[in-house]
Amino acid sequence: MRSIGHLPDGDQARLFADFLASRGIRNQIEPDAGTGWIVWIADEDQIAPAQVWLESFRADPASAEFRGAPAIAAKAREAEARERADYQRRVRTRKSLFPSFGGYGIGFLTYSLILLCIVSSVANRLGGDHEALRWMLLADPANADGTFLPEVRRGEFWRLIAPCFVHFGPMHLLFNLMWLHQLGCMIEARQGVLRLALLVVIGGVLPMVAQYATNGPGYVGGMSGLVYALAGYVWMRGKYHPASGLFLDRQSVQWMLAWLVICFTGLLGPIANTAHVAGLVIGVVWGRVSAFLASRRPE
Repeated sequence: MRSIGHLPDGDQARLFADFLASRGIRNQIEPDAGTGWIVWIADEDQIAPAQVWLESFRADPASAEFRGAPAIAAKAREAEARERADYQRRVRTRKSLFPSFGGYGIGFLTYSLILLCIVSSVANRLGGDHEALRWMLLADPANADGTFLPEVRRGEFWRLIAPCFVHFGPMHLLFNLMWLHQLGCMIEARQGVLRLALLVVIGGVLPMVAQYATNGPGYVGGMSGLVYALAGYVWMRGKYHPASGLFLDRQSVQWMLAWLVICFTGLLGPIANTAHVAGLVIGVVWGRVSAFLASRRPE
């Protein structure tokens, strides 16, 4: 949290806190001896707009724009309380089946995806068994005939999602599983298994198809495109609808974008850059649109 300034008395501080809450800006107020009440902002990205609102409030705290804030803030808090209660219910259900890691109980779907990645990696020796890989890639490189997704068009539909579980080397696997665990658990705990499943299908299939469309058949696989889709979704949904309980801190966002750029340099060898970009775009658009719709939904 970071302080953005002071207000002279508790009534004004509470009114301004309600106004910020009504705008989706997480905040906290507390008395500060000799200076009135101090206003804290939780999210670094929301500090600049909060400071602008603070100056407007100081200029005219009786403005109609601020007077209606308590009622709106009360509804927002009620919605957040309902979501928190729903989250606690989901976590309690999962803890009866799965261990708890970090701040979230690991969900059934997240657990299953991680297990499938590990089993697949053992089965194809982390990409070393090309014969086994032929059945898990979007298209068999050995049978490339210029047709778009020939095996899928013949009914081998598992190829659309199977490449997500293929990894080339231990670092590729561990890096993706770390992010899948963090993001998957958060989404599944906060928004349920169906939302995560939909994200996995769309965020897993479309980036791989985009990679295939631009580069053709090859030994391409991994969760990276899907991870970027999940990260983009959490980033936008948390930024524009904080009541969702999803959040990606600034350092993680910066690291995610920096890694995207580094992969384009070629220093790390052949990388499915199209899949990464496609996944990120899918997640960002989905997260931003869903946050907009959620913020307009009547309580």
